[in-house]
Amino acid sequence: MRTPRARTAAVARWQAPSLFWENVGTTYLLLANDVAGRPAPAGEPVMPPPPFAHLLRMSDETGVFEHAKLTEPRLEHGYCTDDVARALIAVMREPHRPSGLERLAATCLDFIERAQLPDGRFHNRLSLDGLWHEVGADDTIGRALWALGVVAADAAHGEQRRRARAMFEAAAGFRTRSPRANAFIVLGAAELLAAKPQRPSAGVWELLEAAAAGLGRLAPDPNWPWPEARLAYANAVLAEARLVAGVTLGDDVFVAEGLELLSWLVDTETSGDHFSFTPVGGWAPGEPRPAFDQQPIEAAAMADACARAFDATGDSVWATRAIRAAAWFLGANDAGVPLFDVTSGGGKDGLSSDHANENQGAESTLALITALQQARRLQAAARKAPRSSDVSTLAAPTQRSAAPYVK
Repeated sequence: MRTPRARTAAVARWQAPSLFWENVGTTYLLLANDVAGRPAPAGEPVMPPPPFAHLLRMSDETGVFEHAKLTEPRLEHGYCTDDVARALIAVMREPHRPSGLERLAATCLDFIERAQLPDGRFHNRLSLDGLWHEVGADDTIGRALWALGVVAADAAHGEQRRRARAMFEAAAGFRTRSPRANAFIVLGAAELLAAKPQRPSAGVWELLEAAAAGLGRLAPDPNWPWPEARLAYANAVLAEARLVAGVTLGDDVFVAEGLELLSWLVDTETSGDHFSFTPVGGWAPGEPRPAFDQQPIEAAAMADACARAFDATGDSVWATRAIRAAAWFLGANDAGVPLFDVTSGGGKDGLSSDHANENQGAESTLALITALQQARRLQAAARKAPRSSDVSTLAAPTQRSAAPYVK
């Protein structure tokens, strides 16, 4: 149970950054530039559009192949629900989906439907000969539910939305102690709960509440508030899910804690003017940085989380950070090496101290796509935003009202 003092402190930490002198100064500088007719200082990279050619090359009528040797799918390694779910999320984010992407979405939804077990969980790996080889780990189940929530909200066809909703609700009794699985579940449940017009079952609300409670507690040490002893993988999703749970449940403390965690993670994973992400083996205080191999999933998770923070707060600092995370793929990283293959449209599998892993598997390619999707959306929003000299007040809201928590 949070005390009133703890709630007040958390919300204060959320709102305080807008009052820091450096942020106040930046606001006035932007205003002055607008009034003087000069553009704001440039520095954001020009982002390419999200590329789908390699993802389509990695796919067939069954699903998405997990691994690649350079740019060629490794058929012998088969498919996995993790990557099929990631592909569904990426396709659903496209505002205008050509027929090839709609076919891929239909294929991926069919795959997840085949993967679901009678108890609501999911198989993960499927061989080329059509045999399932394992029940998915909790993180796999959470990621499948995330994808189903997105499809229930954003699929072009009502039949797909209904199928996704039915599969999600069939898994509503699932519970896990994995913080990341719970984070993925929160993201999916929030999408489904926001979808119209059908009203979700009480089981979806209960799953959301259970998953939010399973995200872990912030540590009391201000130097290490992270809810785990070491950073692991897809780290930013733990902060993003806390923020999403807070908005969906109307809990300002969750929102504040999510922003606090994300701010801390950004500081921890920033080196100079670029992100220096946690390596594949994780990281804890006292271990060297920069460390390798850095994984594309970290950049994608950071882009998603910072974009979500921008949506929740309207603070352009978060948009800048999301774009910086996407720029990691273009060479704004510790090695100065791009992980985006402009010829194939693929994402490379990892960053070493002086080179990138040239294999272009599904996870890395989808991380590239989703990060560039966020950058495209945020840069487009910035271009459409009114000039500060055209608005009637200098102050922008530091907080948006959360949607009411109504079952």
